[in-house]
Amino acid sequence: MPEPTASARVELRCSGSGGQGILLAATIIAEAATALGRRVVQTQSYGPEARGGASKAEVIIAEEPIDYPEVRRPDVSLVLSQAAYEKYAADTRPGGLLIYDSGLVEADLGADGVTHCGLPFTQVATDELGKKVVTNIIALGALVARSGVLPADAVEEAVLSRVPPRFRELNEKAYRLGLRLAAGAADAETTTKDGLTPTTAPAPGS
Repeated sequence: MPEPTASARVELRCSGSGGQGILLAATIIAEAATALGRRVVQTQSYGPEARGGASKAEVIIAEEPIDYPEVRRPDVSLVLSQAAYEKYAADTRPGGLLIYDSGLVEADLGADGVTHCGLPFTQVATDELGKKVVTNIIALGALVARSGVLPADAVEEAVLSRVPPRFRELNEKAYRLGLRLAAGAADAETTTKDGLTPTTAPAPGS
């Protein structure tokens, strides 16, 4: 997915269970876009079921004023739980990109016109960094790499500005690991008559 043009409006939705850092990921995207001079709207939804069910945080990025601040058909969806996949994945627009945690989500790869990218974010966070808590930052790196919605270095700056100094090195490693993980998935992509259907990428070293 190309970087937005001057007239483009790009809608993103991050979804998962409460406690997975969905809001932080969306906030970082919004702050990176704002720092680049883009128009930005960010919203989130945490219902009473959020801790065990599905929650979402959304970002709209545009060059022009945003007249309608609601995401209906996201161009890019990030999904970190099965409940969130079942509730929100079908909203992804045809031609859009859906990135999901392949260790936690059983995805329907037959979704019409949607590019699927399954990556083992939670497994990689645990195996490579020993910290499940940075799963969201790894996923954020993959989203940036696969979507091209914002420059990778701009988002990295936003990541580092958001975390306490003692956690910056860990989060920098997590973000860059996500970038590399997504690059590996792109290499594994196969083309079908229905569009691009990436193979599910294994964890590094597996």
